[in-house]
Amino acid sequence: MQRLKVKMSSSTPDASTRDASSRNGARAAVLTVSDSCSRGEKVDLSGPAVAKALERRKFQVVVRSVVADERAEIQEKLIELCRSARLVVTTGGTGLAPRDVTPEATGAVCERLVEGIAEQMRLQGVRKTRFAALSRAVCGVRGTAACAGVDCGKNGP
Repeated sequence: MQRLKVKMSSSTPDASTRDASSRNGARAAVLTVSDSCSRGEKVDLSGPAVAKALERRKFQVVVRSVVADERAEIQEKLIELCRSARLVVTTGGTGLAPRDVTPEATGAVCERLVEGIAEQMRLQGVRKTRFAALSRAVCGVRGTAACAGVDCGKNGP
């Protein structure tokens, strides 16, 4: 039986056009959004847990960063990270508190939102905790980078 070569869209590179870095693991960045971690009052546990989960899935984590719950600061860092990674994962700032602005910042920098991914993450999350339905995390695309907000504790996603 002959296998068909499927290309998802005209902008999706096929295996013959990928660069060496994608064959050795797609480049990823992790951004923790937390006032207390950015001030050094708490140790960031979720960012390293997300990075470890990505590395287990053969991603090359090139940057881990922490910013405060400030929309402009989050947006600026997301734009920077989208230049150096194909996947940018944010953790934190997706709840219902007034300072939880990560979804708004992510939505502002993404050219397109991909609601289905966030819906699937919430659906899977409900299997672990009923509170997953309260997540406001969003996912989208900026240039060639995918941005995904995850909700997780110190043990990661």
